[in-house]
Amino acid sequence: MNVELADTRKLGIVTLGAMKQYSRIEMFLGFLRSWYLCYFTPDAARQIQTAAPAQHLNRTGSNLNNVAQYMYRENPAEFKKILADIQTKIPNITKIEPVKLQNGQMVLEFWQDGFEEPFFSQRMSDGTLKLFAYYLLLHERNPRQLVFVEEPENGLYHQYMAKLAVEMKKSAGSGYGKQLFVTTHSPFFVNALSLEEVWVLEKQEDGFSVAKQASSHEFVKELANEGAMVGDLWYSEYFG
Repeated sequence: MNVELADTRKLGIVTLGAMKQYSRIEMFLGFLRSWYLCYFTPDAARQIQTAAPAQHLNRTGSNLNNVAQYMYRENPAEFKKILADIQTKIPNITKIEPVKLQNGQMVLEFWQDGFEEPFFSQRMSDGTLKLFAYYLLLHERNPRQLVFVEEPENGLYHQYMAKLAVEMKKSAGSGYGKQLFVTTHSPFFVNALSLEEVWVLEKQEDGFSVAKQASSHEFVKELANEGAMVGDLWYSEYFG
């Protein structure tokens, strides 16, 4: 059946994806809508949101406590296990606990070395909040199928980057289950990756950029096989 759009400026996939007879287009539209770009900012995460549970983190992480409220509501025991796991990956944090306020809002308490009383998330450092947001993202029960993370190194101590990269690699699924793309300028992050996992955008003379896999450079591959770290080779301008 031929279909003609009244307004050619609008995407046909949005219209056709709402019709049951176009099941494949509906599935593809659902895949596109599941794409997620995050650029977490600590100031946004400190904002006080309304007591409305949210399944997924938004782009800036401003609904961090709302996502915690959703995860706690769905399965309190599992969420506490998630917090216990995240706590082991954030330096100087001994415990993270969810606290439900009288207005129904969920906030998180962070217990830190050297302090007898906990801090709410609004009082935590930029680095702690960013790390927590990234690890919470990696523990989503129904993850977005395509996740883009932009420059996770901003505001984070360089020694945290390798562990974060390893956890992101573990989080990525097989096939189209969950794909994870990270843009970074941190050699410390890249050091935790293999040559096959690193792609470099190289700008050509015509102004366009071409993506090249790090393993396509034979000399770089030889150095990596001898034990050189991928991020160190990149920083030393052997490629990219």
